[in-house]
Amino acid sequence: MNTKILCLSLAALGAAGLCQLAQADSVQQEKAFEKTISVKVQLKYLLYLPPGYQDSDQKWPLVLFLHGAGETGSDLAKVKVHGIPKVVEAKKDFPFVAVSPQAPVRGWNVDTLNSLLDEIISQHRIDPDRVYLTGLSMGGFGTWALAAAHPEKFAAIVPICGGGNPADAPRLKNLPTWVFHGAKDGTVPLRQSEVMVNALKEAGGNVKFTVYPEAQHDSWTETYNNPELYKWLLAQKRVKP
Repeated sequence: MNTKILCLSLAALGAAGLCQLAQADSVQQEKAFEKTISVKVQLKYLLYLPPGYQDSDQKWPLVLFLHGAGETGSDLAKVKVHGIPKVVEAKKDFPFVAVSPQAPVRGWNVDTLNSLLDEIISQHRIDPDRVYLTGLSMGGFGTWALAAAHPEKFAAIVPICGGGNPADAPRLKNLPTWVFHGAKDGTVPLRQSEVMVNALKEAGGNVKFTVYPEAQHDSWTETYNNPELYKWLLAQKRVKP
């Protein structure tokens, strides 16, 4: 068959015919693989139990805190430098159970965090309708990611100077969200939070946005020192599916 006739024949076959011809001439077979596997994971974490936890059978609100990149590693003392762990070291009457894991390497693994959360809830007296998630910088990114993967588990989230995928907004729209960022942040640009906030608003989400006009990357110290943050958290309850 000469080239001209071959081209006319292929054109007549159309897209489906081309696909069949390619498969017939291929030396490779198309296959698919599926299998359930078990993976062992491990996270070190700080656990804070509020005063009175041991003295009653009441269920307590839980806040899960995700640190930034600078606290990555295996020394849990580093996790106490910023955020919720720093607050509870100074404020002994913090009204939440607080869990602060340490990422062994940079970045947060959503599946590992979800497993840790399930473990904490099953092993402690936690009110499942008052589970809160917050994090700063790398932990802000982790907050957006974990909330998007499991929005049904949280009553509210507080991502600080982080960013996420705006395509996740429809999954997050029913989750009360308070976002914080410094206007002069040179590490994680303000735009990262703006994109998420705008996407949530367009999706009809329940979102608050606080921008500190003079703050650079450290927008978390003022945030976690603000008593209004904790009042707002405690006012939020999980919207059940």
